[in-house]
Order: sequence, then structure tokens, then C-alpha cells
Amino acid sequence: MGQQQLLLVILVTIIVGIATVVAINTFSSASDSANLDSVRNDVVTFASSAQGYYMKPAMLGGGGNSFNGITFNQVAFPTDGIDGTGLIAFNSNGHYTIAGTDTTITMTAIPSSRADGPMSIDSDLAAGEDALVAEITPNNINWTANQ
Repeated sequence: MGQQQLLLVILVTIIVGIATVVAINTFSSASDSANLDSVRNDVVTFASSAQGYYMKPAMLGGGGNSFNGITFNQVAFPTDGIDGTGLIAFNSNGHYTIAGTDTTITMTAIPSSRADGPMSIDSDLAAGEDALVAEITPNNINWTANQ
């Protein structure tokens, strides 16, 4: 092979390598974005069910105009597991925890794309910088952090 042909082979190899790296980075970014969208969708699903719980009379298994006592077990939420208290849940999208008062629920979500390795409920939910936090009221959802 001549020198010109060798230079062309090397140039093509470099271009293909750069294109591969760019494609991997683009795919990873799109995957993270899709995971965040799924977590937001899960939060909205929970919020809708929680607002229904709030409005349903206590006699029918609702909150009777209160979020007091609400858990993941009492609302429709796509989950792979719920802890014993009913206040922490997880699915393939992430881990979620709720805490609230009579009129407000704060939901903290850790997307699985932001976790550092296998997800541990306690340690990941304590890592607030990677969390999505939503404040749910009877009429609204307010994103309060890292949306």
C-alpha cells in the first residue's frame, strides 16, 4: 500500500472512532432525559391519585379533605415495591418517598439514572442534590427542587 492509502485508512479510523464516541454520549444523554421524564410522570400519577384520596370521604376510604395518613398503599402508583411504612416506594424509574401534613405532601424522587450504582432507599433519598422534589396540594403540584 502506498503512503496516501495508509493515511486515508488512518483518517477514516479516526473519524469512525470520533463518531462512535459522539453517538455513545448522545445515547447516554437521551437515556438520562427519558428517565427524568418517566420520574416526573410517576410523580404526576401519584399526585393525581393523592388528590383523589384527599377529596374522597373518609367513610369511602379516602382522606376526607386531608392528606393525613396517606401512603403508597392507598393510591394508584406504578411500583415494584413498597417498604413497611408505606412511605417509600421504588420502581424501575427510581425511588420515591412521601411526607406530608393535612394539606400538603412533599414527594422526593431519585431517578435511577442519577444513582451511583445499586440503589439503596435510605442513602439515595438522603442525597438531596440528585432528587426531584414536588409539593402536592389539593389543587396543584409545585416542583421545588432540581426539576
